[in-house]
Amino acid sequence: MTMDGQDAGAGAVGPSVEAIFREERGRLLAALVRRFGDLDLAEEVASEAIEAALVHWPATGVPPKPGAWLMTTARRRAVDRLRRDRTYAARLAVLQVEADRAGPAPAADTDSELPDERLQLFFTCAHPALPAEDRVALTLRCLAGLTTPEVARAFLLPTATMAKRIVRAKKKIREARIPFRVPGADELPERLPGVLQVIYSIFTEGYAASSGPDLQRLELAEEAIRLARILRRLLPGEREVAGLLGLMLLVHARREARIGRDGELVLLDDQDRGRWDRSMIEEGQGLVIVALTGGPPGLYGVQAAIAALHDEAATVATTDWPQIVALYDVLLALAPSPVIALNRAVAVAMRDGPEAGLALLDELAGEQRLHGYHPYATARADLLQRLGRHREAAAAYREALTTAGTEPERAHLRRRLRECDPDAPPAGLEGPAHRP
Repeated sequence: MTMDGQDAGAGAVGPSVEAIFREERGRLLAALVRRFGDLDLAEEVASEAIEAALVHWPATGVPPKPGAWLMTTARRRAVDRLRRDRTYAARLAVLQVEADRAGPAPAADTDSELPDERLQLFFTCAHPALPAEDRVALTLRCLAGLTTPEVARAFLLPTATMAKRIVRAKKKIREARIPFRVPGADELPERLPGVLQVIYSIFTEGYAASSGPDLQRLELAEEAIRLARILRRLLPGEREVAGLLGLMLLVHARREARIGRDGELVLLDDQDRGRWDRSMIEEGQGLVIVALTGGPPGLYGVQAAIAALHDEAATVATTDWPQIVALYDVLLALAPSPVIALNRAVAVAMRDGPEAGLALLDELAGEQRLHGYHPYATARADLLQRLGRHREAAAAYREALTTAGTEPERAHLRRRLRECDPDAPPAGLEGPAHRP
């Protein structure tokens, strides 16, 4: 049974049990990897432990310490597996001897130790022997608990391509005999960018879920913020850590206003800004100053500055769009990306009018990574609608509907489609959503 499949099984038991599995899975897998030093074994026995819980807990009730129950069950399954498979046990023993021969990780100061097992494994999987994107993909899938389609969305790749990438990374770990050990303090800076990317990808899936009945998965967003707070305490001199934490706080501050009374999507233009979390915004603004002071701007610091400009404005109309466009120019120089170019085009539309923004979007039409990325089709549809080109806007909304993953997004697109085409099918009659 795959970890992707467990989500469906857990839902059959009940939402509270599903929440336990979400909360405990990362800790369980991290502890098992540290104990046995083998990711495949850890995934298999973690799956078996959750399967056992799905059988026993409905009859006996959820135990007082569900994490301990899962850990005990998984460890027993691992020991049984190693007793049955002597060849597998011998291979793990060789890996342990090689790790011991290499010596322990350099001792870290008490203040720089990683107190969270998942964060320890995030840094462990950010090993320089793996290609950078493979490190991030592996960590998101295996340790952060995102499904393969969710990881694929983070990279704007087809699910099948991402699945192959994850398999390749795990094979590389086995063949290169990369030890699962916490890196020393001197190794952390080299691995930090990958870990920050993982944390931000977790937050992004929480802020804008890739599928399901809900627009947001708040537990993921809050877990990402918690991990970033730990990093901020451990690495106070790293400006990009401050930038990432600030960015997430400034965006998460709007969470309550993004959802209407009936769970519908509320766009930035229509949000009640009085519902934004002002204490979170103030904390984020302070972190932006830290992130942009004392050296060249970083990827997360610039994004945090953009988020701060949105949060500071009283309305969409009074937002400092020229400054936001200038910051997107900086961001494109730091990390050229079609998604950043898409966001810049939307900002240009707010600064110079929809025709200017649409021209930029049309220039991105050949970007393969934006095919199937519904925010691109949605942005085009919105600008076309604002220009009165309703037939073209309706076609773009229909395109966006084929890939929008959550029901609130789809309901919003259906409403906009009917504004452009009153004869469009009523809610629920379009084809099912799919992701590339």
